[in-house]
Amino acid sequence: MAPRGRGLRALSALAAGLLLLSAPPARGDDAEVEQLKATVQEMQKAMDAMKARLEELEKERAVQPAAAPAPVIAPQGVGLPVEAAGTQPPAAPIEAPAETAAAPGKRTFEPNVIVPQGIGAQAPDPTWRGFIRIPNTKALVRFNAKPRVDFTYDTGNSGNPDRFVTGQIPVTGNPLKGGGAQFNVNAKASQLMVDIRAPEMDGDPQFYYQNDFFGSGGGEFPYRVQQLYGRIYNITVGQTYSVFEDPSIWPDTVDYEGPNSMIFGRWPLVRYKQPFGDHWQANFGIEQPDSVPSDYYFTNSSGQMVTETIVGSNQTPDFALSGRWEKDEVGHAQLSTVFRDIGGRSQSLGISEHVFGWGVNLAGNLVVLERDDLRAQLTYGHGLGRYGNDTGFFKTDAAIDANGDLVALPYFGAFAGYTHHWSDTFRSTATFGFVDMDNQASQGPDAYKQTYYGSANLIWQMRQRLSVGLETLYGHNELSSGNTGDVVRVQVGVAYAIF
Repeated sequence: MAPRGRGLRALSALAAGLLLLSAPPARGDDAEVEQLKATVQEMQKAMDAMKARLEELEKERAVQPAAAPAPVIAPQGVGLPVEAAGTQPPAAPIEAPAETAAAPGKRTFEPNVIVPQGIGAQAPDPTWRGFIRIPNTKALVRFNAKPRVDFTYDTGNSGNPDRFVTGQIPVTGNPLKGGGAQFNVNAKASQLMVDIRAPEMDGDPQFYYQNDFFGSGGGEFPYRVQQLYGRIYNITVGQTYSVFEDPSIWPDTVDYEGPNSMIFGRWPLVRYKQPFGDHWQANFGIEQPDSVPSDYYFTNSSGQMVTETIVGSNQTPDFALSGRWEKDEVGHAQLSTVFRDIGGRSQSLGISEHVFGWGVNLAGNLVVLERDDLRAQLTYGHGLGRYGNDTGFFKTDAAIDANGDLVALPYFGAFAGYTHHWSDTFRSTATFGFVDMDNQASQGPDAYKQTYYGSANLIWQMRQRLSVGLETLYGHNELSSGNTGDVVRVQVGVAYAIF
């Protein structure tokens, strides 16, 4: 306001001068009058220039934005640090390009693999669909739900109406074998997930939670935590996939359980990942041990068959190491190994021994004809029963040999699966799995010996996140006694995911 005030005072002074000059001059003073008139004209020009400048200043002031108010500092709670919440701009809506349902190498009908497994894929693009900003933080969160329902028709008793476990198929001599056709409906494979990321913070921290309803206990929906872990600076702590497993190798089956020979383990661990360039990475894990030796069967002095339970014991954790090569549009290969201390004890038999267990797992996938996908896995080792998708249901880690010593049981598993895309909305996957174990006589006649798994399906991607699948499965189970059993299942699954 100062320039404008000075300008007004100058205009007042000039007006007064003009009034004085307009009075009639005295006689004989014509020369002076003319001089005064010239002076007044000069002052009038100066006044016009000042008026023009004032108008320019007024225009400039009119276009200037109003000053921003001071940021509001919001208290965050008693004893908590105060953050300048008012300084954070509102989060823009997050929108990502449409997802490709038929992307090669991605299991879409029932994605057991929720966490990205590729090199550098742990940190998501913040524009991923479904992630929202948590107010007053640098974190993003996504809540996801995957409801599904499965309709199954078995030609006989499968041993498990909700999950297709080949090792549970009743065999010859078992009164549960056969029994006629059986129909079942369940929704236990429905899942809930919470994924929290902070890609703008040092270490790219993440928290992940996932559950389904295949837990123990009664009721239609027994709760089961699948994964709950945190990750920062490539260090993962909590419950998630074993380093010995390759989670991205699971085939695109309608069957939720998956092939018998898949290496599968989810338990508490600490894992460290070290990338090497764009295509290589190594993972090292220290994992929860769980020795599961077989019970001991023997004939007593009276000629009766007696069963003695061998209790598992652990002295060290399981150690796992994996190396992985991966390239977009080609596929990946992963070689994993695990080292175990397997213990067993029985006071009545005077047994308290520990034996070394180990295993090697080679897995990979190959993109074929740009859209198709071939997956395969070979596994061999001693004392790997706990890690098998099928053998994990049974006591298959170790057993007592003819000399009374605890030995780790040899395990061999193989899997192959091929996915073909008929169109953008229809695809099929054919899968085969095989498991064979060497048994000890002390395990008795009902020990897990050998199983086959086969499946073929047709999946219709009705919408971007809505799938309907029709699948036929065959399972064959053989025990150490030589008794066998098999069953055929026809399954229809309907699955939907919010994101």
